[in-house]
Amino acid sequence: MTLSILWFILIAVLWTGYMVLEGFDFGVGMLLPLVAKSDAERTQATRTIGPHWDGNEVWLLTAGGATFAAFPEWYATMFSGMYLALFLILFALIVRISALEWRSKLATERWRRYWDWAHTVSAWLVPLLLGVAFANFVQGMRIEVIDSATGQAVAPAEAAGSLATAAHQLTGGFLSLLTPYTLLGGVVIVVVCLAHGAQFLALRTEGAVRDRANAIAAPASIGATVLAAILLIWGQFAYAGSVLAWIPLLVAALSIIASAAFSQKALRAEGKSFAFSSLAIAGTVAWVFAAMAPAVQKSSIDPAYSLTIEQASSSPATLSVMTIVAVCLVPVVLAYTAWSYWVFRHRVSVDDVDTSTGLHPTSIRLGQNFLAG
Repeated sequence: MTLSILWFILIAVLWTGYMVLEGFDFGVGMLLPLVAKSDAERTQATRTIGPHWDGNEVWLLTAGGATFAAFPEWYATMFSGMYLALFLILFALIVRISALEWRSKLATERWRRYWDWAHTVSAWLVPLLLGVAFANFVQGMRIEVIDSATGQAVAPAEAAGSLATAAHQLTGGFLSLLTPYTLLGGVVIVVVCLAHGAQFLALRTEGAVRDRANAIAAPASIGATVLAAILLIWGQFAYAGSVLAWIPLLVAALSIIASAAFSQKALRAEGKSFAFSSLAIAGTVAWVFAAMAPAVQKSSIDPAYSLTIEQASSSPATLSVMTIVAVCLVPVVLAYTAWSYWVFRHRVSVDDVDTSTGLHPTSIRLGQNFLAG
């Protein structure tokens, strides 16, 4: 049971890393039409995340892989019940990756503008869907224990003793995931990523893009503070099952207030604002997992149907091997990530970008490709 709890915490850490690092990536994509008024400025904004975005995606892949290995039943219940929502997230991520990779392949402004809009749309969609998903973990979903022989739901009083012949299933369908609380969760994550991205751009750019990013960060951070306060307090009193959830909630609340304060013109400190925004996101993710515990997926129908950490866990032998691998490799990943951010820490200006890169359209020949020559 100790290793199960450890891996529950480690998965929370992986999601924290993803939301903090990819959060500002999404924010930059959302803000492209607002902070960048020319092709050169859009390239300038995109270059701030260029060295990092693909490495940040690894946190998501690792979180999914760790969930599959450490908690296979959690993975099965989540991916089967939330299939459509997760497919939409995957599709939006593929579009975003294509936009970042392909925008520089042709040396025309029109080509880059199309991909920048694809980047923006997908950057708004992914945080919205992730916010809805996280809020569902806190609120609970219409999960029941279904007997594999009869296909019928097991009585709540018998659910714990029937797991050998039954499985947890989401029986409410896709629309059951959409409630006032979960929709608010989607809006909150969108606004938080927007403010986070504006603070990152203000920290990493120069000139007009920096000025516009600061102008957006100030009101966006206030909006994020108000909406996050509503979501967290509502969730804590209505859905959280642990008193310990108050600790990350208070960390998130104080951090996002500090981030908003340092985003304002009178107290503007771009580094502090971004640091506190990162801490607020970390506190929020920690609160989500604390509010879930001791379940990995809560049932809104009956607590007896909730899938607990112990029920979803892999064998102790599997968790032991995973722990050894994590102890050896995680420090290497953290060191490399820190090194990459240190190397690319300098601000990006319009003068640093080159919009003439890529293949000229006249060089593209019908029926030819780079393999045929």
